[in-house]
Amino acid sequence: MRAAPAPRRERADAARNRILILQAARGLLADGPDEVSMQEVAARAGVGVGTLYRRFGDRQGLLLAVLDEGEREFQGAFMAGPAPLGPGAGGRADPVQRIGAFVHTLLDRTIADLELRVALERSNSRAAEPYRTWHLHLRTLCRAVGDEQVPDPHYWADLLLAALSPGLVRDQLAAGATPEALHTSVDVVVRRLLAG
Repeated sequence: MRAAPAPRRERADAARNRILILQAARGLLADGPDEVSMQEVAARAGVGVGTLYRRFGDRQGLLLAVLDEGEREFQGAFMAGPAPLGPGAGGRADPVQRIGAFVHTLLDRTIADLELRVALERSNSRAAEPYRTWHLHLRTLCRAVGDEQVPDPHYWADLLLAALSPGLVRDQLAAGATPEALHTSVDVVVRRLLAG
């Protein structure tokens, strides 16, 4: 039996370009992601536009890459970290508490990168990442809560994520809600949905 080939290492110039592109994108996107073009990012990074497209595919791919490091940390925390966000030691954390911790953490992350997430939401469907991973995680936790409390885990996962939609969060904040008020509202939603 032949061993699987080792993963290809990123060339030094490709790694340097990736770092330059992501730094340029973060800087430009901070001023308003809707106005940023791939050409502006390439110019700020000092690379050709073709390099940008080869590396990230399109604007959506670039937006996802900008959020990727924080998303990997978040996924690591809810998949394998300490309770209540993660399963904790022995993997026996209460699924209702984990759902609550997940939605509050995702709400904080959404508020922190709001305009970038709104721009991504416009071009990213629920069938794409990271929504699919979040949905699978919530669906799994909803199943663990049990059929009596959560009769349709797939729908309930969508329902919980809909309450955290970047567009909805932005609209609520624009209407005068504070982040604290949004957390209180999300907490009420989770408690009512998952009441035993």
